[in-house]
Amino acid sequence: MSTELPESYGSPPDGAAPAPSRRTFIATTSAVGGAVMAGGLGAGASAAGAEEASAAEAPPSGRLSLTVNGRRHTAVIDNRTSLLDLLREQFGLPGTKKGCNAGACGACTVLVDGRRVNSCLTLAVRLDGADVTTIEGLADGDELHPLQQAFVELDAFQCGFCTPGQIMSGVACIEEGHTGSHEEIREWMSGNICRCGCYVKIVRAVEQTAGGK
Repeated sequence: MSTELPESYGSPPDGAAPAPSRRTFIATTSAVGGAVMAGGLGAGASAAGAEEASAAEAPPSGRLSLTVNGRRHTAVIDNRTSLLDLLREQFGLPGTKKGCNAGACGACTVLVDGRRVNSCLTLAVRLDGADVTTIEGLADGDELHPLQQAFVELDAFQCGFCTPGQIMSGVACIEEGHTGSHEEIREWMSGNICRCGCYVKIVRAVEQTAGGK
């Protein structure tokens, strides 16, 4: 038995728009409802995404205080900041060089509490209260450190890029007492690479400074 109404049933008056059929009405309202719901979900997702993005943009930070070359510094830093970047970018000490940034070349060597470290691999936030010495802290005013003077006298550098790290490592090598022979100096300085190949003169500079200590 057919449920369709005759065309004459409920026909609109002349000049009026025809009433939509039941099928057209259901399809239209379903589409509108879906669009409204999708819009609501989209707005909710956008708001949630914005909150997550905002949280992601704010990395964890920490406050530290340390002494660098005899001067006390206090800073709030991103916990991922390396000592190398802290020295160069925030403390304005560019003498410590960024070479490989992977701990393989020694150009970034500094002393932390008297011990040499690769500053590119050292998280600054872990050094609260530490005493750091960089190449800028070796000279006494216009008077060079003995090892700096030896590098000049013996022409122990060419391009000079690795020189700060070489000198800082050499100072520690002398203080540690690892200067008994050329071989021992080479062994304990092996973490510092000189791409210009000045190793012979570097060893002589360390040996000369250790002898005059």
